[in-house]
Amino acid sequence: MRISLLAVLMLISWGLSAAGGRGHGAPPQDTTVVEVAAERFAFTPSEIRVKTGMRVEFRLKSDDTDHGFRIIGTSINVRIPKRGRGTATVEFVPAQAGRYTFECSRLCGAGHSFMRGTLIVTD
Repeated sequence: MRISLLAVLMLISWGLSAAGGRGHGAPPQDTTVVEVAAERFAFTPSEIRVKTGMRVEFRLKSDDTDHGFRIIGTSINVRIPKRGRGTATVEFVPAQAGRYTFECSRLCGAGHSFMRGTLIVTD
């Protein structure tokens, strides 16, 4: 069986995407992209709604200093670089309906403990 170079490259790109790596181009159609900004003890948006089993790609940026993004009860915990230093990207597929709290996981100042949001997952 012969496989073209293009087919091999497409399989590699798909494998990187499925493993959480970054291939080039747009996310697969079954992925919902949510852009989240972190700044001065708040996430915008602070409430996000998705469906069970939906792949969610969070694109996280800071409008000031370093922050973190952690979804409590999951393995999601990433650093968001400070303004002008890039964007953090993480994927999450909620397996069951419910409310998940996300919070800043890097000490960022006096209001750090109030920097939270809610991910609402419905069937």
